[in-house]
Amino acid sequence: MTVNRTFITEPARRVEVIHTTDVLVVGSGPGGLAAALAAARAGASVALVERFGCFGGNITVVGVEGFAWYRHEKTIEAGGIGWEFEERAKAMGAAVPESQSLSYELDSEGFKLVADRLVEEADIHPMLHRQFVAPIMEDDRIVGIITESKAGREAILATVVIDATGDADIAERVGATTIKTPVEQMQAASVMFHLAGVDKKAFMEGVRSDPQTYGDWSTGEWQIETSGKEDKMFSPFLGKPFAQAIRDGIIPAHLNTIAGTWGALHDTGELTYMNLVHLAGCDGTDPDSMTRFEIEGRRQAMLAIEALKRYTPGCEAARLRNFGMTIGIRDTRKIDAVYNMTEGDVRNEARFEDSIGIYPEFIDGYGVLILPTTGRYMHIPYRSMLPKGVRNLLVAGRAIGGDRIAHAATRNMACCAVAGQGAGVAAAIAVRTGRDVSAVDIAAVQVELRRQGVRIH
Repeated sequence: MTVNRTFITEPARRVEVIHTTDVLVVGSGPGGLAAALAAARAGASVALVERFGCFGGNITVVGVEGFAWYRHEKTIEAGGIGWEFEERAKAMGAAVPESQSLSYELDSEGFKLVADRLVEEADIHPMLHRQFVAPIMEDDRIVGIITESKAGREAILATVVIDATGDADIAERVGATTIKTPVEQMQAASVMFHLAGVDKKAFMEGVRSDPQTYGDWSTGEWQIETSGKEDKMFSPFLGKPFAQAIRDGIIPAHLNTIAGTWGALHDTGELTYMNLVHLAGCDGTDPDSMTRFEIEGRRQAMLAIEALKRYTPGCEAARLRNFGMTIGIRDTRKIDAVYNMTEGDVRNEARFEDSIGIYPEFIDGYGVLILPTTGRYMHIPYRSMLPKGVRNLLVAGRAIGGDRIAHAATRNMACCAVAGQGAGVAAAIAVRTGRDVSAVDIAAVQVELRRQGVRIH
């Protein structure tokens, strides 16, 4: 090994190939988990690589339990694996009715078991505790990845690779064009937490005596654009306790972004999915930035808890139950896809011949909130998952191609599951027919997706 003051030159090394598969999915959030399940159910051998010790991504690792909190009476859903996540969680006692919608909130701990069961039933090869570090290339084709773990460096080979890392890590490192949102424009990161010791009766009486709406989101530093119909709808929003804490000197005045929503309140006194800490300027591709904001987020969460104890009925004896395992990132890189979705697509019910699923008109991000209460929906095009300049690679999850307002729709977990299921089916069919994913028969993909319970059009 050569060492100098600015860089280290590593010697060449042999890396053992520990596994070979038809479809390799990297990242097991809603998009990656859906992709792996869909590919396996379509007949492919599948390996699922995950850097943490559980599957589920934002649901289990970050603690985002509101999977489909947009759902109302006239919402039109894609069905498929995203819907199955809720149904299986309900059946396994890992979901409760969600506070502001007709959906079920997924228990972040219980869903680890749900995901385990789904992976086992599909005969997917689970590969936890492995971090992707490099692609394996043959010319412009990706044929596998290198991982790093307690076992050292290992190689995994595949016919098709699906990048479900959330940050387009694989696409970036194979040299595909990616687009990174400027840090000052990124959606804020969040540190989620859960409380124990809440008096449910007193808390709910307080909510009923002073009900909050989505119109109340436009407060302090936030100004939210809605379609108007959302403004008077109930929202489990908490803002007043933190404004009072600032006035009383409990919270520093510059932390006027502490506010947001609570998820479910259990009979046991657990108040879960506290989405109150919003950290602007956190770059989810920079470990130094994530370190700083992870620590800052926990600090702000404790300030929020102190404010709740002082000013919110039922929270007088509240205490921290747990944080999410890692900070929640909403926005970093996206691929420059064969087709990049647009603001017009997500606002105006876009229709595509290569649709791999539909998604209701739900936009949440960049100061826009539109809920799907009128039956409107859009198609998700297969081309938005195809990065330019590399073969054998699909990108699923929040890194699919699109502009900022399109991303405010497609980044949401249920939409990630729609894209992931489409990617998984396409990968399996590409393997079966010997075609590159860029030339797969879309009609065949749509037939299999329908067989798997997905609404295409």
